[in-house]
Amino acid sequence: MENHRLVLPEHLNHHGTLFGGYLLKWVDEMAWLSASTAYPRCHFVTVAMDEVVFKKGVSLGSILRFHSTVTRTGNTSVAYRVEVFVESDPIFSTEVTLVRVDAEGNKIPLPRPS
Repeated sequence: MENHRLVLPEHLNHHGTLFGGYLLKWVDEMAWLSASTAYPRCHFVTVAMDEVVFKKGVSLGSILRFHSTVTRTGNTSVAYRVEVFVESDPIFSTEVTLVRVDAEGNKIPLPRPS
């Protein structure tokens, strides 16, 4: 799956570059969108991000490209590698693991592929 974001003034930190918290939020949303698209009508929560390393600063007006791919599928969880680029330059990547939950927040199995 692929998505894009525009870096606006409200996304900047006191140094004038993208605040890392926004990037983490968008990465988390990208993984959730990927899981929710692959498993419609399932509810997911994020349980892990494997590594958080910001490779370079991002300036105002940059268009970020997010790309996600499935890396693992378990009984109750699915993991996605989410990569972020500015133009063709990679600026961030991590693996996000989401688990399927019921209305009470208990883990439940993913549906079987049809």
